[in-house]
Amino acid sequence: MAESINSLVTNEINGRSSKVKRASAVAAALEVIVAKVSHSPGHHGQVEQEMENLSKYADLIEAAIAK
Repeated sequence: MAESINSLVTNEINGRSSKVKRASAVAAALEVIVAKVSHSPGHHGQVEQEMENLSKYADLIEAAIAK
């Protein structure tokens, strides 16, 4: 996850395009999903459920960076 976080920070500092920032936020959100699902006892079907939240997680990450 550290790589995604570094990417988010670097993109913000260097004023990267919104597409690059979004791609970094999605990558970070995917890492959150992987961590969450891999540490859940009964993760049958949870991947699909979490993937439905991918855009929401990315939105939250972008909003947090924008503050």
